[in-house]
Amino acid sequence: MMRIGILSDTHNRVQRTKLAVQLLIAEGAQALIHCGDLTNSEVVEECSALPCYYVFGNNDFDESELSRSMTLGGGICLGKGGEFTLAGRRIAVTHGDSTQEIRRLAALEPDYLMFGHTHVRADEKHGPTRYINPGALHRAPTWTVARLDLDSDELRHLDVFDHQRR
Repeated sequence: MMRIGILSDTHNRVQRTKLAVQLLIAEGAQALIHCGDLTNSEVVEECSALPCYYVFGNNDFDESELSRSMTLGGGICLGKGGEFTLAGRRIAVTHGDSTQEIRRLAALEPDYLMFGHTHVRADEKHGPTRYINPGALHRAPTWTVARLDLDSDELRHLDVFDHQRR
């Protein structure tokens, strides 16, 4: 069984990211995918609790520092977008701010295309590809992440609660 955690748009929210990663681990995640807008290396450190795949978002200004942190944490940086295979499933990831990048990845017809940027969770099927947005951990009415079981194709969006927000 292979379960992955998906998060996006953490925007420097280190403690919230830590809570999200703990929640995903409790939900059985064995790897993470971060769909961009990390904005600082402390967020990368929190995501390094599990093997993690990252893309850069439109607010990730210091890509070289983030990339260095990803490498130090054993993560894989896919730049602005890329594709890889886990548990026999082809997964494409981009932030979602570039229509051109979304089209490029969609043309590859992966099993999943994961993205963020909108801060709105989504789960839609277009042709052979399932498009998944986990939501956001910043500037969203409800902070959410997602857990995907690659064997059963079950997706769960999960609320992340922070004691500082009531």
